[in-house]
Amino acid sequence: MQRYTLIRYVLLCWALLAVGSAHAVTVAFINPGKSNEAYWVAATQAMQVAARSLDWQLEVQYAERDHLRVLDLARSMVARPPAQRPDYVILSNDNATGAELLRLFDGSGIKCFMAFSRLSAADEAQLGGPRQRHKDWIGSLEPLAEEAGYLTAKALIQQGRSARAQAADGKLHLLAIAGDRSTPSSVRRNEGLQRAVAEAQDVVLEQTIYAGWTRDKAAEQADWLYERYPTARLVWAGNDLMAFGAMQALEKRGGTPGKNMWFSGINASADGMQAIQSGRLAALAGGHFIAGAWALVMLYDYHHGRDFADEGLQLEASMFVLFDPAMARKFEARFGQRYDSIDFRRYSKVLNPKLARYSFGFAQLLR
Repeated sequence: MQRYTLIRYVLLCWALLAVGSAHAVTVAFINPGKSNEAYWVAATQAMQVAARSLDWQLEVQYAERDHLRVLDLARSMVARPPAQRPDYVILSNDNATGAELLRLFDGSGIKCFMAFSRLSAADEAQLGGPRQRHKDWIGSLEPLAEEAGYLTAKALIQQGRSARAQAADGKLHLLAIAGDRSTPSSVRRNEGLQRAVAEAQDVVLEQTIYAGWTRDKAAEQADWLYERYPTARLVWAGNDLMAFGAMQALEKRGGTPGKNMWFSGINASADGMQAIQSGRLAALAGGHFIAGAWALVMLYDYHHGRDFADEGLQLEASMFVLFDPAMARKFEARFGQRYDSIDFRRYSKVLNPKLARYSFGFAQLLR
């Protein structure tokens, strides 16, 4: 009897291998960012490495920061003949497009996974969660964005204290340049900033403006912020590009970042790593670009019968590292903006049956 069971098991394995070789699993990623934008390029590169590790095919289409194009890309994907549609699609709820994306993919046979930024609470109240109203929406994975806002704000405030950047009233005056008003990850980064400010009785948050994640708009808005709040010496930014834009505006006025005004940013770009080492940035958090690659690991396990539902259908994980100059140098030596050295197979529960829970922190990849 045991021998018969073993033979059936071996035959089943061969059958699964035959099916897998006949149909390579395909995943599409509708990238909401620009094809030359450091963060979204890094996210794509990490996903490509993960796909190669797992022997899956990855298709990436950039929306170039155009939320209408995001929807057009989805419509085009659904309009393909069934045999040419991907098995899975990874989406991000940038500019609150997530709910409409789920509606577009509903009934298409393409399983949807939300990464980087999940639905807002209002949308979830209307649509329900994964596997409810939209059966092919199977789950989501979001970096703990509030953590990034909090860590960078705390470090920026501490730098301001060390530099004795208080105004005549004894307070540190802070300006905030946020991404947008609707993307959940942007909202949560701002909440982290607000938590850090609430803990600091010596800090005044003068104003929060929204620069759409872009350097040029941040430079334009920072210029009039400096005019309006001449005692401000701290600038918190929701990403590194907006921090660089605010620095540009300061330098145009004759100031020097890291000497008479201090800045924070979010993202693990090459420019960010150089800025934290040179002192132009006082605080930098990053590592969350890896979320798409972790999503592929989860989908791989789901596809092979190891559902991530036992940990939750909507996971929010700590992925950020607060970089100091030493850690930035380590990051550059380890990756150099390329992630080919990461073997994502080691993080799969299917390929490593002893793994009980996923570990999505970025710091482990630096070790």
